[in-house]
Amino acid sequence: MTDRERYEEGMKVRRAVLGDKYVDAALQNSNAFNAEFQDLITRYAWGEIWARPGLPRQTRSLLTLAMLVALNRGDEFCMHLRAALRNGVSRDEIKEALLQSAIYCGVPAANTAFHLAANVFREIDSQPQS
Repeated sequence: MTDRERYEEGMKVRRAVLGDKYVDAALQNSNAFNAEFQDLITRYAWGEIWARPGLPRQTRSLLTLAMLVALNRGDEFCMHLRAALRNGVSRDEIKEALLQSAIYCGVPAANTAFHLAANVFREIDSQPQS
């Protein structure tokens, strides 16, 4: 697969997981400083890893959430929490992943993740249903 093909595949997966609105905003904010980074994550994170057939997207989402809890990456956690829901991960499955994260990543990290998740859920629940 060429870099261009990997980018195109990555963009398809990125849009499916994160949604057009999020990806369009990221691309609109692309500039001379960060354009190469946007290209890199589209090709490798999305086109190389997320596009692999070895794990379902729900599993990739849960793994990603747990890793972001461990790394204490709140902004990315919130983004991937929304993505997990788009991928069909239930709130109960997210809760279970966060409970397990408390044991392996630490209670303070999981506590923060539970607070962040509650905020995201509250935001989602307050939006009008279309």
